[in-house]
Amino acid sequence: MSTAEKSAVPGQFTLVLHSHLPWLAHHGRWPVGEEWLYQSWAASYLPVAKVLRTLAAEGRTNLLSLGITPVLAAQLDDPHCLKGMHHWLGNWKLRADEAAMAGNVALGSHEHRLATEALADFEQRWMHGASPVWRELIDAAAIELLGGPLAHPFQPLTDARLREYELSEGLADARHRWGNTPEGIWAPECGFTPGMEKTYDRVGITHFLCDGPALRGDTTLGRPVWDSDVVVFGRDLHVSYRVWSPKSGYPGQPYYRDFHHYDHATGLKPARVTGKTVAGPDKAPYDPALAAAAVEKDVADFVATVRERLISESERIGRPALVVAAFDTELFGHWWHEGPQWLEQVLRALPEAGVTVGTLADARARGYVGEPVELADSSWGSGKDWRVWAGDQVTDLVELNAEIVRLALDTLDKMAAAADGLRDPVADQLLREAILTISSDWAFMVSKDSAAGYARDRAHEHAHAVREIAAAVSAGQLAKARQLAAGWYAADGLFPALDARRLGPASEGPS
Repeated sequence: MSTAEKSAVPGQFTLVLHSHLPWLAHHGRWPVGEEWLYQSWAASYLPVAKVLRTLAAEGRTNLLSLGITPVLAAQLDDPHCLKGMHHWLGNWKLRADEAAMAGNVALGSHEHRLATEALADFEQRWMHGASPVWRELIDAAAIELLGGPLAHPFQPLTDARLREYELSEGLADARHRWGNTPEGIWAPECGFTPGMEKTYDRVGITHFLCDGPALRGDTTLGRPVWDSDVVVFGRDLHVSYRVWSPKSGYPGQPYYRDFHHYDHATGLKPARVTGKTVAGPDKAPYDPALAAAAVEKDVADFVATVRERLISESERIGRPALVVAAFDTELFGHWWHEGPQWLEQVLRALPEAGVTVGTLADARARGYVGEPVELADSSWGSGKDWRVWAGDQVTDLVELNAEIVRLALDTLDKMAAAADGLRDPVADQLLREAILTISSDWAFMVSKDSAAGYARDRAHEHAHAVREIAAAVSAGQLAKARQLAAGWYAADGLFPALDARRLGPASEGPS
């Protein structure tokens, strides 16, 4: 790039990553369950944190806005999951050695190196939980930490009273783990309905993210929502889709490692993409050197795209513009093996190319805010509406969620009326299972036909827990209710600070 091309461009670029998995601990291992957690942890969370730590050590700050949902944070701090992850990493190393001994030396050597590095990193920094890892990055001002509601509900379809409870408790959970209360969130599925901005304002959220079409594609500035001071930032699809879209993006390039094709003897991935129509057995072997060259090419393409977008959008609106690119964190490493390499190189290359990089909080503070917007019902799902979580394919789950929330809240209100003011583990577990029932993940997995059976089983399992605890309470069988709650807590003991008393009486719920 020439000296002229490296000159500063107007505006700011912001990268937002959203880290989320549903509660998987104690709910199966393979092919869906804890294996999903450990794969994402090893392939994405470890290397992405390492990239951010490396850049922070160089004195780089305000690199990106990182969302970590409370339900994922709970698993990354959970003793059972920590033990399982340590075992998984050791097993990964053994599988790499097995591949080498079976004759695939290149694959085995590559995977052995990655596994060895990951195991050493985990033992040095993660063994006592992920919270110290994230807190170090927050304290170094390397990232803005985005929070969210406890168990990732699709908020527009969630009872308003429960929605506000999950949100305020999710922010409190972040404060307990990281000593930092997020002021920004990545709302689950970018779901929004008018009125939610009032909830956000009440709980102290100043900014959140929506998908570009919700702002009719005009994402160059944040917008105050309706008559509130809460600002929504829109995801720029022109830039974001260069990396990942429903149909294309960098990870589909022929030299990158293929996500779908496995060596069934070891569970490792031996092939590169080769071609989108090439069958798994016919794919060429993965070559890290070829992939590294592809990363450099795609970094250059992305930087050029961001520069051009900032220049053109700033000219269009007559003031410095904002460009926000947003992705699931799990894209970087888990889905796209080379993603962390790309991420590190991009975060170095953008400033070198004259691009100002900052967080969503920076954008708000620096005045990248325009006129208010009357934000309508929206999401980042198919059609950018609610069909993934409320469509015909998931009518049964929508009805289940409504039934369970109604049953849980009615039972909790009756318990509260007869309570002595002391904390009740039965009420806590009833509420815990209710919020797990209505996780947005179950409807998403059904609509996308991705382990739909597992998703429905999970929703109904948590619903069953609510029903049997509520039935025991209703029948006055308090000893049985306590026994049931204790049994379910053994499997679903996330958020031990969850306190049903803070739900408050029904009359105080938001409208």
